[in-house]
Amino acid sequence: MTTQELEFDRSQLGVEYDAGSFPVKAESIIKCCRALGESNPIYLDEKAARAAGHPGLVAPPAFCGIFVRGFGRPDIKLKAGGGGMHAGEVIENHVPVYAGDVLSAKTSLKDVYAKTGRTGTMVFVVWETSFTNQRGQKVADVQESFMRRA
Repeated sequence: MTTQELEFDRSQLGVEYDAGSFPVKAESIIKCCRALGESNPIYLDEKAARAAGHPGLVAPPAFCGIFVRGFGRPDIKLKAGGGGMHAGEVIENHVPVYAGDVLSAKTSLKDVYAKTGRTGTMVFVVWETSFTNQRGQKVADVQESFMRRA
């Protein structure tokens, strides 16, 4: 199966969808750090963050990856196998995220492609989500891949 043979709604490619607004709370940052085993004081202690030159508690680099699991995406009507699984994530951070920020997210279908591996053909669906803070600064891009067996 080649990418050209894949059946899905190609009109969805590159279309940007509003994925919501996400308030960043200090408690959420601390909870995330505990789950990740992160111990850098700028992520856990507001005084340490301010002493390091930040306006407040800083979110760890993986923080925006948490939000992408909280929203749905449009059905691209992919005709390829049954259930699938999460196949990877890449987070590119641009500017720090701080407690008190409100992030807005937009997501788009970046790619759909087939790849043949040891166990047969797999179909990958790649979504990219951009996060912007209330000051209009792009804070992060999160690219997620999902895999289905063809």
